[in-house]
Amino acid sequence: MLRSAEFRKIYDNGVRLSGPLFAAFFVARPEQGTGARLGLTVPRAVGGAVERNRLKRRLREAFRLRRAALGDFDIVVNPRRAMLTASADELRKALDKLMDRVKA
Repeated sequence: MLRSAEFRKIYDNGVRLSGPLFAAFFVARPEQGTGARLGLTVPRAVGGAVERNRLKRRLREAFRLRRAALGDFDIVVNPRRAMLTASADELRKALDKLMDRVKA
C-alpha cells in the first residue's frame, strides 16, 4: 500500500492489535483471492534512516514468507523501538502471533 487514503481507511475502520515489537491495524479486504497487503509506518523516533530502512526490509521479508497463509487483509504495521534489537526469531514469532489473531 502506498496511498495515504488507504492507510487512513485502515486506521479509521480497522482493528488495532498491540505487541511488544509493533502495533498493527488490519481490515478485511472486499476483494477475495487477492492476498494480503502490508503497509509500514516507521516514525523517526524509532531511529535514523538506516535503522528505519532495516526495520522495513526485515518486516517485508517476514511478511512475504507468510503472506499466502494470511488471507485477504490489509495490514499496517507501526514498529516500536524494541524491534531494533529483536532477533529474527522474535520477529517471526511476533508476526505469527499477529497473523493468528488476525485470522481469528
